[in-house]
Amino acid sequence: MNSVKGLLAASVISIQNSCFVYPACQNCFSRLILDSSRFHCLKCGCTGETKDASYRYRLSLKIADTTDLFDITVFGSCLDPFFGVTAENLQRYIQDFNQLSGETNAETSTGAVVQAVETCFVGKRFIFGV
Repeated sequence: MNSVKGLLAASVISIQNSCFVYPACQNCFSRLILDSSRFHCLKCGCTGETKDASYRYRLSLKIADTTDLFDITVFGSCLDPFFGVTAENLQRYIQDFNQLSGETNAETSTGAVVQAVETCFVGKRFIFGV
């Protein structure tokens, strides 16, 4: 992975998308293609059963320092402390919630997670390694 080149103190203006967790290849961290029973990585060719797919955080933000606006994406386990769980566990909780509540519209639970993430990040100042 790339090393940090500098630090940027900035405030989060907005969350850029509602997909905070993605199925990730354990070899190259690329997004996996999932079907009902198998996963496949287009980048390195890794394959396996969908139930064994790993998940990773991906948080796209619009941030501002005192002079500029930036679009950044924060990946991986550095987000675990903010979410309180690993990406894999958050994905499992969302799936379990949808299944137990009989919710067929995944956007309902996604909306609640988006609201929580916005409350946690928007308007707050962080130091980003870039």
